[in-house]
Amino acid sequence: MTLRVVTVDDLDAIMSLERRSFPSDAWSEQTMGTEISSAHNVYLVDEEGGRIVGYGGVRALPGGADADIQTIALDAALRGRGRGRMLLRALIARARDRGARELFLEVRADNPVAQSLYLSEGFVELARRPRYYQPDDVDAVVMRLDLRGWAAHETQENARNAGADAGSAPAIRAISDDSVAAHGSDAEQDGSDAEQDVPDAEQEAGT
Repeated sequence: MTLRVVTVDDLDAIMSLERRSFPSDAWSEQTMGTEISSAHNVYLVDEEGGRIVGYGGVRALPGGADADIQTIALDAALRGRGRGRMLLRALIARARDRGARELFLEVRADNPVAQSLYLSEGFVELARRPRYYQPDDVDAVVMRLDLRGWAAHETQENARNAGADAGSAPAIRAISDDSVAAHGSDAEQDGSDAEQDVPDAEQEAGT
């Protein structure tokens, strides 16, 4: 997989995937364009063979203490291969690099696969927002990640991997069947699953 920073030329391909991933509450093209162009956000795309098969964004003001996953989406045909996890980790790293200490997101209560992915990366549930995702009347699960703790865990894991015997399998965390498609909290939905025009609804679902 190839992850890179989004450009305005990617908007059409992103919107095509957005509409397939979130048929009932896809963001408008205007909302998505504003999201990927904002200096406060970092959006990444996952490419395969020159085709965009995934995207995700994080809102993290440089020097700010908090950051928000805005959205994550991955082509349904490529889910379950760890790509959603890699995209999520890249977004987490971007938030950390901008100085954030905590990372927040919202995920649909009817998406246990996405919730499991987030929990496995260290997110914890904080609260629920009743009937947050419309028009489906689905609750949003609000989750938080301690970025300092996550960074320390990654450092320890990398050290273990580096010290593994050359002939043995590297020690890595299990890859879950990640179904990526989530809309984030702050761009309502920031993309992958968001309520249009109001960055702040997750929609992670298909990570």
